[in-house]
Amino acid sequence: MNRKPPLNSHTSLASTAAAGWMSGSFNEEADLLTLLQKGPSPTSMGSPWKPFLLLSVISGLSDFARAVAARPISYAAVLRMKADSSSVLNSRSRPRQHHGGGLVTPDWPAFSSHSLSALSLFGSQEDYRSEDGEEFGPVFIHEPGDVVFPLDSDEKKVVMHCEARGNPPPTYSWYINGTEVDAEADYRYSFIDGNLIITNASESRDYGKYQCKAENGFGTVLGREALLQFAYLGAFSGKTRGGVSVREGQGVVLMCTPPPHSPEIIYSWVFNEFPSFVAEDSRRFISQDTGNLYISKVQPSDVGSYICLVKNAVTNARVLSPPTPLTLKTDGVMGEYEPKIEVHFPTSVLAAKGVTVRLECFALGNPVPTITWRKINGNIPKKARLRKSQAVLEIPNIQLEDSGTYECKAENPRGGTAFKGHLQVYTLPQWVRMINDTQMDSGEKLQWECKAMGRPRPTYHWLLNGLPLTSQGRVEIMNGELTIHRVQQADSGMYQCVAGNKYGAIYSNAELKILASPPVFVQNPVRVIATLGKDISLECKPRASPKPRITWKRGDRRIQQSRRIMLLRNNTLRIVNSSRADEGNYVCRAENQLGSAEMTAILWVKEAMRVELSPSRVEVTVGESVVLSCKAAHDTSLDVAFQWFFNQKPINFQQDGGHFEYIQTVRARQSSTVDLMIRSILLKHAGKYGCRAQTSADAVFTEAELLVRGPPGPPGVVIVEEITDTTATLSWTRGLDNHSPISTYNLQARSPFSLGWQTVKTDPEPVTGDMESAMAVELNPWVEYEFRVVASNGIGTGDPSAPSRGVRTKEAVPSVAPSNVSGGNGRRHELVISWEPVSEEFQNGEGFGYIVAFRANGTRGWKEKMVTSADSTTYKYRDETFPPLTPFEVKVGVYNNKGDGPFSKVVIIHSAEGEPREAPSDVKAYSISSSEIRVTWNPPNPGPGRPRGYEVSYWKDMEQEESGNKQRTVKNETSVVLTGLEGNSLYLITVKGFNSIGQGPATAAVTANTRKAPPAQPPTNLMWIQEGNNVSLNWDPVRAKDNESDVIGYMVLLKQEGRGHNQVTRTINPSTMLSLPEGGTYIIEVRALSEGGEGAVSSQVRVVTSSGVRAKSSQHSVHCTPRGLTWTAMLLVLLVPSASW
Repeated sequence: MNRKPPLNSHTSLASTAAAGWMSGSFNEEADLLTLLQKGPSPTSMGSPWKPFLLLSVISGLSDFARAVAARPISYAAVLRMKADSSSVLNSRSRPRQHHGGGLVTPDWPAFSSHSLSALSLFGSQEDYRSEDGEEFGPVFIHEPGDVVFPLDSDEKKVVMHCEARGNPPPTYSWYINGTEVDAEADYRYSFIDGNLIITNASESRDYGKYQCKAENGFGTVLGREALLQFAYLGAFSGKTRGGVSVREGQGVVLMCTPPPHSPEIIYSWVFNEFPSFVAEDSRRFISQDTGNLYISKVQPSDVGSYICLVKNAVTNARVLSPPTPLTLKTDGVMGEYEPKIEVHFPTSVLAAKGVTVRLECFALGNPVPTITWRKINGNIPKKARLRKSQAVLEIPNIQLEDSGTYECKAENPRGGTAFKGHLQVYTLPQWVRMINDTQMDSGEKLQWECKAMGRPRPTYHWLLNGLPLTSQGRVEIMNGELTIHRVQQADSGMYQCVAGNKYGAIYSNAELKILASPPVFVQNPVRVIATLGKDISLECKPRASPKPRITWKRGDRRIQQSRRIMLLRNNTLRIVNSSRADEGNYVCRAENQLGSAEMTAILWVKEAMRVELSPSRVEVTVGESVVLSCKAAHDTSLDVAFQWFFNQKPINFQQDGGHFEYIQTVRARQSSTVDLMIRSILLKHAGKYGCRAQTSADAVFTEAELLVRGPPGPPGVVIVEEITDTTATLSWTRGLDNHSPISTYNLQARSPFSLGWQTVKTDPEPVTGDMESAMAVELNPWVEYEFRVVASNGIGTGDPSAPSRGVRTKEAVPSVAPSNVSGGNGRRHELVISWEPVSEEFQNGEGFGYIVAFRANGTRGWKEKMVTSADSTTYKYRDETFPPLTPFEVKVGVYNNKGDGPFSKVVIIHSAEGEPREAPSDVKAYSISSSEIRVTWNPPNPGPGRPRGYEVSYWKDMEQEESGNKQRTVKNETSVVLTGLEGNSLYLITVKGFNSIGQGPATAAVTANTRKAPPAQPPTNLMWIQEGNNVSLNWDPVRAKDNESDVIGYMVLLKQEGRGHNQVTRTINPSTMLSLPEGGTYIIEVRALSEGGEGAVSSQVRVVTSSGVRAKSSQHSVHCTPRGLTWTAMLLVLLVPSASW
């Protein structure tokens, strides 16, 4: 059976150590990996029945597993079975926490070669772990999750959480995109327990996948990968956007072109000014995929300025685009046209199980198209919802059965178009069977199996102590099955089964312990270099089970303890106040019943090192440079290494090379010197710089202080001392002057109506640097403000203070009158007055409302009416005494609780004109087919009550008018075509005008008779002669019946499969000649024509011509359709070159 190569997602973590623990097998392992990557050769596939045999065996094993699942057995009971080495229970198993997936599901009963119930093992895990303080390998308690970090966060720190338990407690390391994090080399990284702290995180340096590694003396485990992303929202380009000009009735797309952002953003559009948002309906649509605004049919009310507003879904930050003006062309109105789908979902949509899927589809067209949805070969899920006038199909909690091809269709009376796309649902791997902790004796056989389900089907690979594990020697791996023959002490450690597909991976962890081993020293010999007068510790930590007996020797003599030489409880040999006489070899001997081992520690004692850093204190200005020099005097036999620190953090010269430069100077006989150059200094570079000099004997650290002069720091807390209707008295505390005196302060304010922070006028003006209080003036009454202060000095302007608490200015009489006062329309005897409401910013207080004043033109007294709602935009006045279209002088004022404000300018508004008073004239009706009648008329004489449209009523003779049908036109249309009528029938027709007020009188009824129906008999006995690309076609004539219209000719339709273009030929004879433009398959249909319309269609004729090949004139074929048959059998002669394929 061929084996798939194991997934190796951790090669970058383990490539340097992959062969260290399996000596002598590197070449064979590399050859095997190459063979597995190439896959099976064609000759190794075996007989075709072998895969089916394998499936049968697997199925039988699965049934067997369900049949023999054992009852719960405690771990203590398992240990008592150790004497019987042939028992399958001789391998002691226990469960371990697993990550990246769930527990075993009830549908998949747990089964292992040890016949232990997974449920009982999980229940006994904590009891087992707590017995006698047993030592064990790392077990994850908390693993990192995906993080989206806002770049504008005040915290400026990202925390990736990782916690594991173990005995001894585990240590941690982290990997970013497969590379280990070096906290000493990069000061931005630090560890708190197992957590990774990233200071000053940025997308360019820190975006990627993070993985936590926990390890102790019993092994290493890798955590699941966590993705760190950054949330931000840039600003739109400040470049002015060009205007868009279209005809009325035409469709238009306004582009948003969002700024750089991460992750998703939410789009909306502002019309003319904030906060007037574009309302979405069947005619207007905002795509959350492209951000563009689509208007299927532009109306005069759409003219204006459009601004795209984007909002970051994580940070809630918002930015506005420059305005895009939309205007109407004056060269006419756009006619009707068929729909065109302008935005749609992708042709292939991938979605994770359980999420909500949104499919968009919107079309331009005139009239406005209607959107419908369907699922090909199935039904749309009942849980699905249609949003935004059916332009969005939303499917919540998507499941596998919801996969399939979905189609959206846009239609209007001019035609229709459709789009199809496939929705595919995937699932992350989930555990069905996991591995458990196991203790075994040397020489036994280990068998583990892990199994997961997912879509696509997961693949497996194995890790041992965080390194890839492959089949070699005693180790056999077959996907999720691991077998180790004759286990040895070297096999002990932490094992991980990793199941993954392209959408994610899950880990199942277990520890393997081999109970007995002789003492082993990992490092031998050990070389120790110490400093004169310092204490020395020589450790002796062999690996052994049971615990060995330790003895120390120097030369051939056993070491005796004294006040200066002590043997600690952990078997460490401690030497106090070391001297050169202590130099030499020290031997640690470890022994248990399984064997013994020795470790030699070689000790040298050297002189202590001295380090000097100069200058120890220096003061510079922002932009200048400085050099710090570090000199170390040390033993001539030792090499010295230097490292520079800034505020206790190592300096990364690669990342901070723009400001820091490491300069290596020439080494003297007993001293070495290095320099640190700091260029183009910024305020952030002020602090303490440390130099660490290290030899193999000792390390010395010393620091120097750098002071930086620069722009001021932010002022302290801003307090609003006093508030009036237009002023606010502010006070603050001085911030850091950064070693340069503050010259001036700038006061800034922000309100719900301002775009960000705005500088305000002050009293006094300017505010000098020795002041800590000033007054902000010319504020708006009854508006809530926040204030902040910015300081400047001779070097520059600093950062702003924190905002003050929000305060509201006092109330005042309104000072802004309503704008755009207009009106008209309405019902008979009504005066309709409208205006644009005054923004809340200028209402100046509570109790805001409007005063509507009006009088008939030429009169003296004003009538005043109070409108108490601040949001009102319309007032209607009704009086039966004034005639239609009476002119009125109108003005609108404002008031609040403080008093009355100004009025707007006086405008002239006419009262409503009423419903139509006259009927249309010169009504005519005539038949154009068996089912259609065209009706025309002239509008009534101009005057009050102008029609806004017409209603046409029609009914058959001998029927009542009330039972008839009605059809309306809009605007100034004075004709209509009535459709769906009965043939050869007499109809009565009337026309009346209507407007928003009501309907006018109807005309006298006129009559029209529909024509006879077209022939129901299609053309038959079609015969054609194909000669190259020419087709000669003839058929039997169609004879009309008495109740059918006479035949006046024929219509021949020629269309090519796969193309949308059709060719129509009309003839008065029952024959015609057709020319086929190019190679392909063509379909021919024939219909009879009559005064009553088009007759029934004939059987289809299919003609095939070869691409690029023209027939010779001497070669042709004759075809015909059998009489009376509804299907066609055709003999197709394809003329192709005789050259070989």
